[in-house]
Amino acid sequence: MGGCFSKPKPVELKIEVVLPEKERGKEELSASGKGSPRAYQGNGTARHFHTEERLSTPHPYPSPQDCVEAAVCHVKDLENGQMREVELGWGKVLLVKDNGEFHALGHKCPHYGAPLVKGVLSRGRVRCPWHGACFNISTGDLEDFPGLDSLHKFQVKIEKEKVYVRASKQALQLQRRTKVMAKCISPSAGYSSSTNVLIVGAGAAGLVCAETLRQEGFSDRIVLCTLDRHLPYDRPKLSKSLDTQPEQLALRPKEFFRAYGIEVLTEAQVVTVDVRNKKVVFKDGFKLEYSKLLLAPGSSPKTLSCKGKEVENVFTIRTPEDANRVVRLARGRNVVIVGAGFLGMEVAAYLTEKAHSVSVVELEETPFRRFLGERVGRALMKMFENNRVKFYMQTEVSELRGQEGKLKEVVLKSSKVVRADVCVVGIGAVPATGFLRQSGIGLDSRGFIPVNKMMQTNVPGVFAAGDAVTFPLAWRNNRKVNIPHWQMAHAQGRVAAQNMLAQEAEMSTVPYLWTAMFGKSLRYAGYGEGFDDVIIQGDLEELKFVAFYTKGDEVIAVASMNYDPIVSKVAEVLASGRAIRKREVELFVLHSKTGDMSWLTGKGS
Repeated sequence: MGGCFSKPKPVELKIEVVLPEKERGKEELSASGKGSPRAYQGNGTARHFHTEERLSTPHPYPSPQDCVEAAVCHVKDLENGQMREVELGWGKVLLVKDNGEFHALGHKCPHYGAPLVKGVLSRGRVRCPWHGACFNISTGDLEDFPGLDSLHKFQVKIEKEKVYVRASKQALQLQRRTKVMAKCISPSAGYSSSTNVLIVGAGAAGLVCAETLRQEGFSDRIVLCTLDRHLPYDRPKLSKSLDTQPEQLALRPKEFFRAYGIEVLTEAQVVTVDVRNKKVVFKDGFKLEYSKLLLAPGSSPKTLSCKGKEVENVFTIRTPEDANRVVRLARGRNVVIVGAGFLGMEVAAYLTEKAHSVSVVELEETPFRRFLGERVGRALMKMFENNRVKFYMQTEVSELRGQEGKLKEVVLKSSKVVRADVCVVGIGAVPATGFLRQSGIGLDSRGFIPVNKMMQTNVPGVFAAGDAVTFPLAWRNNRKVNIPHWQMAHAQGRVAAQNMLAQEAEMSTVPYLWTAMFGKSLRYAGYGEGFDDVIIQGDLEELKFVAFYTKGDEVIAVASMNYDPIVSKVAEVLASGRAIRKREVELFVLHSKTGDMSWLTGKGS
């Protein structure tokens, strides 16, 4: 025991190894990358599951020969609040010193593999620099999203002023830990027409709700139903990497659902919800009773209503099949994208190398204007123009013209005619809540489901989460908002599950989102709706900047490119309940040519 050692010969272990991302530009595409063992085959349709299959997980008490131990540093090498990556021969570990105590954890974020040493340490947790997931440094547990898995926690001991870390070799290579979960012990699982929990929608909210119930020891029946043909998958990646295959996008393998008794009904459309009798009816006539219900139906993309809308090769991107078809048809052809929001711009960026030409049509004067403001929008637009994307701004589509039924031209209201073989429509979405209209479950005038901080609807025992809800945003004075971010859906799914179990949890997450275009990432935290000023530090032309969005005297959101980990830092400050004043930011921009951010954590002046 103790001391450093030479690198041992690797043992053959059947485990999932998450490969390091080759470079930062690839970060957005690296989750369960090509050929990952997390893939599943088949479409997962199942009303009858067998639970004999078990997932291989590292043994909780590894044998001594499965462990490595090494002295990694001197106790004085790390100051309080510092983090360092240390090598254990079989893999790296994140060493953290906080309040005089050392902690050792997995060093990569299980979501997309970000190096956590570059993240933010605050209030007993480390926040990922890329997408804002948070992990408790004492347990390794995931405390805020995105992602599903936690970090391994390793033993630390101090001997003769040296810090030793002991870890299982398997855990070092796995880099992720799925929380312990209950199994389903309901005798009727898979067969009867009643379930304890029914979840409508298998996006992030639905999946996290089901997993949280099992993590909290719930062992009754859970049925998760989805319109999709697939088990839950990583939807944000669809528009960033259009030719990714469905099995590469799977968030969990088929065996996972079997092992934990989470029944998934694919291609299952709920047509009515009868809250009085606690029953739902599916399109095929199948009826299912429930005692608790989560509605997480997500949204449906808006389509064009202009002349010629029925011509072929006009797409919205909702499923892996949509995305794959667009790429196949776009190779070497002319593509028109309608809408310069996140989806449209991500698709445009992805297709530039594959299509002959890419054109973007948008009503606003700059892309992302309402979200990121004029100056940031213009800088991003320039990056696209440098990559041969042509913009037609402040106009819209008046007609789609076809030849032999297939798209040939897009006619704009400005009377400009643009050649087009493929058209992708990204003009927003509407909540997919039509099936609830006669149910007695409250909907607002736009079709959203209003919920309280506990994700409860107006009907007892019925919860809602994800893109189809409006909820009170705690740190913006409980303003009722709709935030269709992947990360928010995770958080809402967890809160809904906790409240199904009467834990009285409330939504407190700070919204966090990201986008990736031409290998560059933009990160964003907060809720910037209604900003009245933007303060920019850094260089917009070089795309190395941070933009603070303010309303009155307060910072309400932040966006950055090549300026990590400032967005995670701001998210952490907002999550702690501290307001960031406009004056603080103005002083920072005025005096900080170095980009020093210590003022944010209260360490600077």
